[in-house]
Amino acid sequence: MQNPQLSPEQLPQHIAIIMDGNGRWAKAQGKPRVFGHKNGVAAVRKTISASAKLGIKAITLFAFSSENWRRPEEEVGVLMELFITVLTTEVKKLHKNNLRLRVIGDTARFNNRLRSKIAQAEALTENNTGMVVNIAANYGGKWDITEATKALAAKVATGELQASEITEELITQHLTMSDLPEVDLMIRTSGECRISNFMLWQMAYAELYFTPIYWPEFDENSLIEAVTWFVNRERRFGCTGEQIKALMESE
Repeated sequence: MQNPQLSPEQLPQHIAIIMDGNGRWAKAQGKPRVFGHKNGVAAVRKTISASAKLGIKAITLFAFSSENWRRPEEEVGVLMELFITVLTTEVKKLHKNNLRLRVIGDTARFNNRLRSKIAQAEALTENNTGMVVNIAANYGGKWDITEATKALAAKVATGELQASEITEELITQHLTMSDLPEVDLMIRTSGECRISNFMLWQMAYAELYFTPIYWPEFDENSLIEAVTWFVNRERRFGCTGEQIKALMESE
């Protein structure tokens, strides 16, 4: 029997998304890969808007992995410029909607202009109380765990901490996004079925949702489908997309 009532508590608190397929989508259109990346920005906008309407606490978007530096230099350059442009144009909208922007990852490799834009965007939105939008840039799950391990090792070296006192909770506290709920739902577009070194620790118990849709085609309805799937996986009752939409409209 279908339950007509769906409460916000049954939704994922933290959604992570691997935005995959920009290049293949562009190629299918007979366009350069860069065309796909630019069109992917619209999907980001729709996804953030839909997640905020649902009352999701945090969303983390995998924008640029530490492995992406291996791509052709021209494509990496365009991605960096696109990142600067999007930070400049989108952060005011995020701020207006009380959303908080954070960039997670090893930003030391970015140029000064990009690092400055990141700092400005984070500072503008840091006191907002709505959904946290994490952009994972030059990020890798192994890097994240390694940095936490280094920090703990330094404390052991100075005598501030005993090795025997290190717990899972302590490691969690030294990772990025330690103040947010762990990931409940991971979405990957384009049909690839792997997690590609994304938030390895934080996704330990996440439900993994793989869709064949290329990222530029991902929209509000795509997110509703993923969240409906999550609710049915987690709660084992027949939730429908209409119920999710009704919840969005009530927020």
